[in-house]
Amino acid sequence: MSVLATQVGAIAGRSITRTARQPASAIPPLIFPVALMLINSGGLHASTLLPGFPTNSFLAFALAVPFIQGALFSTMNAGTDLARDIQTGFFSRLSLTPVRGAALLTGQLAGIVVLGVVQAIFYIATGLLLGVDFQAGAAGIALLLVYAALVSLGFGALGSFLALRTGSGESIQALFPALFVFLFISSMNTPRNLIAVDWFRFLASVNPVSYLIECVRSLIITGWDAEALALGFSIAIVLTVVSLAAAGWALGQRMERT
Repeated sequence: MSVLATQVGAIAGRSITRTARQPASAIPPLIFPVALMLINSGGLHASTLLPGFPTNSFLAFALAVPFIQGALFSTMNAGTDLARDIQTGFFSRLSLTPVRGAALLTGQLAGIVVLGVVQAIFYIATGLLLGVDFQAGAAGIALLLVYAALVSLGFGALGSFLALRTGSGESIQALFPALFVFLFISSMNTPRNLIAVDWFRFLASVNPVSYLIECVRSLIITGWDAEALALGFSIAIVLTVVSLAAAGWALGQRMERT
């Protein structure tokens, strides 16, 4: 176990350091979601006048979106970094060492989880500076950090699976816009019960990303909504378990070929 922990720590340290040394990987997950949130808040503030809108602050309503949007960046970062290791031959050389496959995958994902928590802290700090009042209080903020780590792990494992199957960073980047489609057909800008277009409301209701966003939103504007929290955490756990299982299987297949 000590050997495994040492291997995981070394690979995780490399993953974190590599991300920190690449501004193109570290900065967009921080800046782009916040910029989009501010633009939407300015343009859609009138939505708060709709009967039944859950808050009079669209900024508080929109603050949930960066947490999931940033997690989508985790998919691309995890996938492109691992695909780069495959393309440069680092993965092949590593497979010839005593490093275990579990340590390789776990260490890679540890860096993504750390980045996800840093992103969440940045979004929370931005919201507090802009005057957002977190209804769930300090305990809700702590739970939000746990949730951010879980979601980042799930999406990061998904990115690792895609990288291990394709072995190409370009393929990961090409798949990234498809993931964003799920974000835009969710309840990111309007509560599902207020969406007037039937087909869009249906797609938003069957889209799991809606429930991931609404879990975060409940801690910000509602407080402790048991149903929203249960749905959000359940989907995040299922995503994580399925993605980790798929990534583990793909890792085994890749190491056999290597």
